[in-house]
Amino acid sequence: MRIYHYFSLLASLFLISACGPNTPVYEKNPIDDLVKKMTEVPNYSIMLYDMNYDESSEKYLHQYRILKEDSFQDTLVSETTDWLQVSDAYFNSNIDNMGMALVTKVDGEVEKKVAPPGYNNYVGNEKYGKWNQGSDGNSFWEFYGKYAMLRSVLGYGMSPIYRGGWNDYRRNYYPSGRTYYGTSSNGGTRFGTTGSHNTNRSSTSTWNRKPTTFKQNVRSKVQRSSSRTSSRNSRSSSRYRSSSSSRGRGFGGGK
Repeated sequence: MRIYHYFSLLASLFLISACGPNTPVYEKNPIDDLVKKMTEVPNYSIMLYDMNYDESSEKYLHQYRILKEDSFQDTLVSETTDWLQVSDAYFNSNIDNMGMALVTKVDGEVEKKVAPPGYNNYVGNEKYGKWNQGSDGNSFWEFYGKYAMLRSVLGYGMSPIYRGGWNDYRRNYYPSGRTYYGTSSNGGTRFGTTGSHNTNRSSTSTWNRKPTTFKQNVRSKVQRSSSRTSSRNSRSSSRYRSSSSSRGRGFGGGK
């Protein structure tokens, strides 16, 4: 009986310690809830549609555009979320990724790889379109008439989706998970927050309409805040591993 109480006490102490202030903290973000809600949806894409920083409440905000498959009607449905609060770390990690897909799900498999919109599931997929040869010799993607709305939903408008860029992403970036921003006709980046694909819609974007000084200040602020949060979590994780190791060594003590 004494042995039973001894092990019960050890278990209680372990639970208390595990839930204490040294436990590494995982910060859940709204996109995790969106993924959970669409468990039964076989194919979808979640894009970072817009972002903002509310100075009065000091909150970092994201707005997402979701493109998902309606398997019952064999159609694609697009919807845009309300403004959702995210952590400083998550805002900072995606501050250059506006207009891009943050999460895609293809045939039931979820991937959290940042990618140009549609590059992981719609562009290059013969269900939705085909590659055509232009008069200049460049190959470009054309959506079938049934899915022509994808050009607008994905933010391409009249801009061509060249096969060369898509191939570069699929061969050299997708396998390693590196983020692909591409190159625009003027030599700058094509995708991401400062890319031509995103800045061309400045009139409809809260972030794009903000003054340059505001955006620079937010970048500096969230970088500092995220760095402090990361440092705290790192120290907490280190202490947690150390205490866990000590408990592990003590458990195998004398008979």
